[in-house]
Amino acid sequence: MSADADAGAGIRGTVAEGFEPVRDAFARNFAVLGDRGAAVAVYRDGRKVVDLWGGTRDIDGTAPWESGTAQIVRSATKGVAAAVVLLLHQRGELDLDAPVGEWWPEFKAAGKERTAVWHLLAHRAGVPALDRPLTPAEAVDPLRGARAVAAQAPAWEPGTDHGYHAQTYSWLTAELVRRVTGRPIGEWIAREIAGPVGADFWLGLPGEQAARVGRVGKGQTPETGPGGLRTRPKRAVSDAYADPGSLTRRAFAAITPLPDENDAVYRAAALPASNGIATAEGLARIYASLIGEVDGGVRLFTPETVELARGERSAGPDRVLVVGTRFGLGYMLDGSASPLLSPGSFGHPGRGGALGFADPDTGIAFGYVTNGFRKSVTADPRAQALVRAVRAAGG
Repeated sequence: MSADADAGAGIRGTVAEGFEPVRDAFARNFAVLGDRGAAVAVYRDGRKVVDLWGGTRDIDGTAPWESGTAQIVRSATKGVAAAVVLLLHQRGELDLDAPVGEWWPEFKAAGKERTAVWHLLAHRAGVPALDRPLTPAEAVDPLRGARAVAAQAPAWEPGTDHGYHAQTYSWLTAELVRRVTGRPIGEWIAREIAGPVGADFWLGLPGEQAARVGRVGKGQTPETGPGGLRTRPKRAVSDAYADPGSLTRRAFAAITPLPDENDAVYRAAALPASNGIATAEGLARIYASLIGEVDGGVRLFTPETVELARGERSAGPDRVLVVGTRFGLGYMLDGSASPLLSPGSFGHPGRGGALGFADPDTGIAFGYVTNGFRKSVTADPRAQALVRAVRAAGG
């Protein structure tokens, strides 16, 4: 790694020779695309080739972002939660084709008795919304959330269609893991993934790590123009988000009102759909460990499990996102809604900012975190600029 900090732009960190386009794109995110504080990390064949950070650790502050600064990554958490379920399958503890009710009998209620485990991961379970949304206080109670989603009647016959389970993915995956292992999913991630890999990732932030985490908030979107952003969504998408009765609006409002993402109680909870906290390096390191050995050490997924993760299980019009989406088992796949590095990539964005993914064909693993969230759901322009730069660098 070469020391390639750009003091003029406030960028710190290192890039390996050949990956200078990523440094340039990262600096441009601050100069042109309005980033306030962010970090990006890239691994290639298990070795770190990009580790950059810049700006302020808090969206509303002046203290500088440091190398160990972490942020909430919203739905990028889903990819790490999916790894738990796939690892349980890999170890022979969970059959992906078996009914969820085999481990969680209460889930068979209201016509869900044939819902398979893989339906949860591929957003085919039919329960993206709740008839009665949970308050933030209720949502962080894993038992309350599990009871609500188990009792919920599906919006479509499970397995027959797909729609993004934006919030309910939390209670679906967390309760399944608890029923199978007897352990909370956050604890499982800490002991079986983040710990062995050496990754700064937490689902349920420990109190001793709180000082490392910056404050997040709404990021400002530059005006459209030369070098600017195109932020106007399609009319059908806008209408779906505006309609309180639409499945889109109801799915994202399964927790109402929206939780305060800077609140210590919320950060200490474990919501696998939305509140994982990570450094960019930690997110990239986990994805690197899914597809190969990291620094000559741990590899988590076998080649067969990698193919399960990135094998298409859902594709086409998404009942919730109202655009065409592609999902493997717990992971978004490369497509127009969420462009990744190549057709073989798998990963997950966080609404309005974060992104983590792996590309087995090139050996690339990527992590981007920010403290300024935008309106984008699956393809934030800042993250996309960095992905294009990785591609330009030969990734």
